[in-house]
Amino acid sequence: MTAAPPTPARVERRPPKDTTPDRPPRRGGVPGRIALYATLTVLLLAFIAPMVWALSASFKPRADIFEYPPNLIPSPATFENFRNLLNGEPFWNWFAISVVTALLATVIAVFVCALAGFAFAKYRFTGKRILFSVMFSSLSVPFAVILVPLFVLVVKSGLSNPWFALIVPWVAPAFGIFMMQQYIIQSIPDEILEAARIDGATEFGIFLRVVLPLLRPPLGALAVWQFLHSYNSFLWPLVLISETDRYTIPLGLNILFKAENRSFDLVLPGAVLASVPTILVFLLLRKQLLEGLSTGAVKG
Repeated sequence: MTAAPPTPARVERRPPKDTTPDRPPRRGGVPGRIALYATLTVLLLAFIAPMVWALSASFKPRADIFEYPPNLIPSPATFENFRNLLNGEPFWNWFAISVVTALLATVIAVFVCALAGFAFAKYRFTGKRILFSVMFSSLSVPFAVILVPLFVLVVKSGLSNPWFALIVPWVAPAFGIFMMQQYIIQSIPDEILEAARIDGATEFGIFLRVVLPLLRPPLGALAVWQFLHSYNSFLWPLVLISETDRYTIPLGLNILFKAENRSFDLVLPGAVLASVPTILVFLLLRKQLLEGLSTGAVKG
């Protein structure tokens, strides 16, 4: 007679422990969020109110621009201010010079900054640290300090044509080079470049086909910043240009504002039209701009 095998002890199965870290308790709760949204709403209104007023006043007769209390809906609305500006002033010349030079300066600066940032980030060469230190230290030099030497250099070189001279100061901003260099160091590993070299790509081909496509977010952010910086430039065109017909938009609006009667009925429609290119640039590059800013925040 054989003994029955022992019954195995029942093993009690316990649910696995939850190893996910506890979420920190929300601070402030509903009152904190209400205060945050209220603050953001007040700031939004403070920023947008001047633009709304300028847009509204540009359609008002001159006598109604400063009426109190202000009426945001023009009554009656008129296009006379726009007609007087476009027919009586060389506004389209100002507009064309500003937009074309800003676009050219932006395209050249974005390419140069990406190329220089790639060189500083991925190559070793003699004098690299010194050259980078000199470039980076130029961020602390105000533009007014180099204004006169730059003007003398441009005039003595025979390059004072506004279509060329308005672009020169913005083609290699130190901020853009530093921004590209930091992004390339953080986001583009050396293994990708080595793989491209093994496949037979040239160094410039690596930059064009491998590096540039990966730099879309910071390039978009830099393009928006550079366009605004060049488009809104006032001091350099003021020193360089003497003919009214070749003014940029900031200079043109300034002479309208400094007129004997302070032509607000011309300045306001001019400001509204001048804001169109900046709005279009932001709308076209908003995705790259937001990605570039958020990537920089995460990487930092």
